[in-house]
Amino acid sequence: MERDPPSKHKTSEERPQAEKPCDFRYRLPRPCAGGASHDQVADRKTSVRKISLIVLSAALLMLTVPARAQQAAKVSRIGFMAGVSPPPTEPSRSNMEALRHGLRELGYVEGKNIVIESRWANGKLDRLPELAAELVGLQVDVIVTGGTPAVIAAKQTTSTTPIVAASADNLVEAGVVASLARPGGNVTGSTRVDADFSAKRLELLKETFPKLSRLAVLSHGALGGDQEELEETQAVANASGVQIESFHVQDPSRFGSVYAEMKKKRVDALIIFTSSFTSFHRRTLLEHATANRLPTMCAQAAWIEAGCFMSYGPNLTEFYRHAAYFVDRILKGAKPADLPVERPRKYELIINLKTTNQLGLTVPPNILARADRVIR
Repeated sequence: MERDPPSKHKTSEERPQAEKPCDFRYRLPRPCAGGASHDQVADRKTSVRKISLIVLSAALLMLTVPARAQQAAKVSRIGFMAGVSPPPTEPSRSNMEALRHGLRELGYVEGKNIVIESRWANGKLDRLPELAAELVGLQVDVIVTGGTPAVIAAKQTTSTTPIVAASADNLVEAGVVASLARPGGNVTGSTRVDADFSAKRLELLKETFPKLSRLAVLSHGALGGDQEELEETQAVANASGVQIESFHVQDPSRFGSVYAEMKKKRVDALIIFTSSFTSFHRRTLLEHATANRLPTMCAQAAWIEAGCFMSYGPNLTEFYRHAAYFVDRILKGAKPADLPVERPRKYELIINLKTTNQLGLTVPPNILARADRVIR
């Protein structure tokens, strides 16, 4: 009996198993081609992912490090100069604290992203041009000035470095800016224009001392808006029936003789015009006034703290805090010529009752009620 020829097809048992791709659909691993298990392939994929993440992170780090380094390396240099003495004397201490506070509010911190280079003339105003030249030589990004002589000296020294007047008298009258709205050039900031409130000072003195008939006015005579303020005071005095006796003094050695002349002319009160010179010598000037039993009217809180009887004017420390706004704008690319000069919006009346008692004076209740601050 003939046997059937052997089949060309092998049985399933005889046929070699076809290589099957890895199947990840099941919870339990099935064998993969080449003998690699599901776990091994998964480990390989995990390794690839880790390597990719490492490479990507390294690339991102390489991109961000230069930017961070550039940002960290950018430290702005701010110059500051004034004709008075440095801290801890007042008002220099309060003014610089206000400036730093304003800068911190805008994100500027000394030692991190700004450096402040300060220069002080210690009352020697002829040194201001030299101090301005020092700051320009340091290539500061902006110069902040305190007082009219300082901003004039800075302006005469440089026409390119931006200048911010933290506090100064009439900048237009001084020839530093073209106008308040459009300063032009490289100077902007705040101006107090003391002549604007001369009338109010005299009015307050007249209300406090109704019998006031002869008033002394003491000034440097050649700084800031002294002449403008004197003319405004004179105009108001004429209308009020008050006679003005004007005294100019530019040498501290003459203080004694000036006050002796006031006493000789029997003046009833004294207005001291604010300037870098008078501010530097304010304690001596006020000591002479107290010794001669003269009530004094001043423009700033720092004078009250030194013994002035009454002050009326803008808050000077607020000027310095606001100077940070101009610095910030300039460091961010704005030009001083395009930043309008600002004027004070608020004035404060301060009365020193300690000095009042020393002089044996009485302040009417209605004047005390109007005071923003009373020093007791």
